[in-house]
Parts: sequence; structure tokens; C-alpha cells
Amino acid sequence: MIKHIVMWKLKPVAEGKTKQENAEIMKELLEGLPAKIDELDSAEVGINILSGDDEAICDVVLTTICKDAEALNAYAVHPEHQMVVQFIKKVVTERRVVDYISE
Repeated sequence: MIKHIVMWKLKPVAEGKTKQENAEIMKELLEGLPAKIDELDSAEVGINILSGDDEAICDVVLTTICKDAEALNAYAVHPEHQMVVQFIKKVVTERRVVDYISE
């Protein structure tokens, strides 16, 4: 199986909402994707609980599981995922990604 982990830093205000409000919207949108995308086995979203100006702190993390690279690639281009991506691009300042094989 492949784990796909994404971490984002959010803008303080975007799309007329606060960072916290946009984090909650991201969580709802992303965690709804497994019901819409067969290739996506699971999606878990965490919202950071720490505060501070540490450059290492991210605001939101996503962990998804797909059975293989083919499924991950299908998820990446799926129209439902792409709709969520369009929202996320409007509210984030940074993004980091790690994909790895998990047994």
C-alpha cells in the first residue's frame, strides 16, 4: 500500500475566512473523498493544535492510503479531488508531500 502525506501552511485569511475556518473546510472536503473516489482507501486530516511562529509548524496534515501507485495516480487526477485542490490552492501558502510504501 502507498501512504500519501501532505502538509500545508495556510494563509491567515483567505476566501473571506480565517485560517481555522479554512482548515475545517479542508478537513471536511478531504475526508469526504474516499466515499467519492474508489481508488482512495482512506483519508485522515489533522489540524494543528500548537501555536507559535516556528517555521516548522504546519497547519493541516493529510494522510491517505491507496493500494498501489496506479490507484494513487488515479486519485490525483480524479475530478472530485481536483475540485478540492482548487479550493486548497486559494487558502495555502506552502505545501509539502511524502509518498511511501507501507506494509
